[in-house]
Amino acid sequence: MANGTNGNKMEEAQRKVLEWARGRNGADELSGACTTLAVILVIIDLFARTTWVSVVALILLGYSWFRITSKDVSARSRENSQVLKAAGPVISFLANPAAELREAKNYVHLACPGCGQRVRIPRGKGKVRITCPKCHTRFDGKA
Repeated sequence: MANGTNGNKMEEAQRKVLEWARGRNGADELSGACTTLAVILVIIDLFARTTWVSVVALILLGYSWFRITSKDVSARSRENSQVLKAAGPVISFLANPAAELREAKNYVHLACPGCGQRVRIPRGKGKVRITCPKCHTRFDGKA
């Protein structure tokens, strides 16, 4: 009989947590990156023992918690997409550095002046005329 009571309490607790979380932003890439960086800083602080590293880690954890619990989902989504757009090349490099280095060795990446789409051109082709696959703008580039 005690098991049934504990089961009901667990279900009630889960229901309350789900009710509280409804309409909130939840974890996204930016909050995950902040949390990961905070954990790395805490590990560094175990050896460095400096106050400022601990303070930065706490600020990052606080910001991550703010993002996760925020009810302004559209603002958090905009911030997340802006950071992902700005950090795009860095993220792909960190995910697979060897592939990115091969890519940089064999190809030149140019941005379309019309829409900003990145276009990959083989190196060593000289001056080429490029048609953007997204907006079909024609532009010249040097590979």
